[in-house]
Amino acid sequence: MPAPERASRILQVDADAFFVQVARLEDPHGVGAHPLLLVGGSPRGRGVVTSASYEARAFGVRSGMPTAQALRLCPAATVVGVSRRACSERSRRMVEVLESFTPMVEPSSIDEMYLDLSGTEGIHAGASLEDLARRVRSEIRRETAIAVSVGGGTNRLVAKLAAGRAKPHRAPELDGVLVVPAGGEAMFLEQFALAEIPGIGPRFQQRLARHDLIAVLDALRVSQATLTEWLGARAARWLYQRIRGIDGTPVRRRERAKSLSRDTTFATDIGDDRELGRHLLRLLDRAAADLRRHHLTARTITVKIRDRDFTTRQKSRTLARSIVAERVLGVVAQSLLEALRRDRRIPARLLGVALSGLEPADAADQLDLFQDDEASEETARDRVVARAIDQVRMKFGDQAVTRGGALPAKHPRKPGR
Repeated sequence: MPAPERASRILQVDADAFFVQVARLEDPHGVGAHPLLLVGGSPRGRGVVTSASYEARAFGVRSGMPTAQALRLCPAATVVGVSRRACSERSRRMVEVLESFTPMVEPSSIDEMYLDLSGTEGIHAGASLEDLARRVRSEIRRETAIAVSVGGGTNRLVAKLAAGRAKPHRAPELDGVLVVPAGGEAMFLEQFALAEIPGIGPRFQQRLARHDLIAVLDALRVSQATLTEWLGARAARWLYQRIRGIDGTPVRRRERAKSLSRDTTFATDIGDDRELGRHLLRLLDRAAADLRRHHLTARTITVKIRDRDFTTRQKSRTLARSIVAERVLGVVAQSLLEALRRDRRIPARLLGVALSGLEPADAADQLDLFQDDEASEETARDRVVARAIDQVRMKFGDQAVTRGGALPAKHPRKPGR
């Protein structure tokens, strides 16, 4: 008689108000001193809230809410921005911590990750899933200073819902961890509203509400045949399984990125070549920093431009060797932009740059520190300078070092002044 199949062991890690945490860590004596904090939008009320501190959420503020509305609900709130670089770096370090527990780690967003710990019992000396969840939470806090909530169960659905229930503002007594035991999935799901189940959006909620289906318990009282009659076979089958805590979606190990890109849409169309070139260099600096942060190099540079009439054009160049530093990337990108502008010289509404042909930095060719410094050849010196700039920006902020070509043009000084 075959041995019974072991239940999967899945964790979901969800950072608590991630962007707020990063903003506070980046400026502990400034931003960090404000309990009522909104990240995103602007103090003038434009845009939407990316994240709100739990203290601000007590006033009814939510992520995705227009900033103007959030400030009406919480007038004393402070609105701040947060460095994308800092957020990406914290997220990357979180993933590295998780990969020390299992190679099966899948980031689902910048602040949420899934782990499949099935079959790792021997590696972790038979530790229970809850023990591992608490170790994960502790290690992430120690290595990244980020507080997370961790949910666990036999599948992704249950783990995600459990992580949401373990949030400190919802259940402080859980200390950030909730693991649903195998066999307890259906009972666990009974406490939820249908709207809380991932995949049930506003339109589906409206369809369900027409049949007085609001809570999971409402739907559990209806047969699959009746659900099929109301919703159709596919939706009924999906819902029937989800409300019982059944989900066969696997955790997939993250794949290496195929490209890294940065783009910007201008508030006013730009027709000046020099101004476009300055914007391109700023975008390229950020893309190159992303490249080095992920320990990658690139061989192909692509510049994209969207003209005033929404025509989108791009040009690419693939180099003989992988590169990582801004100097050569800038030379190539500027030549591509010049070619695009020669082909069609009308004001642009969007500009972007992408780096592809990526490979691990340790697999790249070794470079001679004293080779000829030709425009199209990257030197070891280029890489040393690039990494030194990264260290300065990491310590003092993204604007601490800026290339001269990326700075706004200055009016010439008048004689005698």
